[in-house]
Amino acid sequence: MDKHVNFEDTIFILNSRMRMIQDLLHLNTDAELFLQQTLGDLEFIGSTLEMLTNKLLVNTKFLDRELEADGISDTEWQFSQLLAEFSKNQGPFSPNRFPETLPWITRLKKDSARRQKQIDESYVPSEQPSTESVVSQAELNELLGAV
Repeated sequence: MDKHVNFEDTIFILNSRMRMIQDLLHLNTDAELFLQQTLGDLEFIGSTLEMLTNKLLVNTKFLDRELEADGISDTEWQFSQLLAEFSKNQGPFSPNRFPETLPWITRLKKDSARRQKQIDESYVPSEQPSTESVVSQAELNELLGAV
């Protein structure tokens, strides 16, 4: 998977999947029917965020690095919020009802926090603003017609 990754589109799809799970948490559905698929979706979202984070961290010369880092960071935060809601005791996938989900969700939360920390620690502003003029004084005079 060394091909170019479109960060924006991938993040859009991850956010769409998270909204779908969010909706599932608020609807009155049979949780047993959706449990395995939802856990698989959460696992997929986490592994995709892992891949995006790794691609971003490895390539320090990435063209839109700051923008992509912000996008991944925001998505990671949304993922952590979703995991917190998923593991609430009053939700449809409550650890009281499905105790087998607790270690899984705990691991996903830990991985999410680790990735967020990596992104935060690796972020270095692209370049300091240059105090050098982009246009020399002679060029400026010529452009303004004050030769």
